[in-house]
Amino acid sequence: MKLTAKARYAVTALADIAAFGDDGPVALSDIAARQVISATFLEQLFAKLRKAGLVESRRGATGGYVLTAAPAEIRVSDIVRAVDEPIRTTACQPGEHIGCAGTTARCLTHDLWDELGRHIDVFLSSVTLADITDKKVLGRAMVGEPIEALEVVK
Repeated sequence: MKLTAKARYAVTALADIAAFGDDGPVALSDIAARQVISATFLEQLFAKLRKAGLVESRRGATGGYVLTAAPAEIRVSDIVRAVDEPIRTTACQPGEHIGCAGTTARCLTHDLWDELGRHIDVFLSSVTLADITDKKVLGRAMVGEPIEALEVVK
């Protein structure tokens, strides 16, 4: 399982604005060059990000995009949802009576993958753009005491 390109690039682009936008609006061409992302693709993403209220556009020679809130207030989960990318860990269709196995039944491991999806959502909801730019993401998933390495018994 992996996040889609839309979600990854949207988070990367807004992190770029958080990192480089202190002096004013950031042009999409600058984000595209720094992050090696297609400017055309960024335009599509920023239409959705603007509609979700995460960024505002500024016109003119020094125009570009600015965040509508402080980086510490913008959660990664909000960005992912803004570009219409649900994080799915099962093949079940939400709201439909189709299970993981293509029938009405759920697969044997459905609850495992569904719970993983919940953990991913909780984690992404706990990380902000400020956490990314301040390099405070590593170790955030640790809950309680670290798990010691398990020895594999044959």
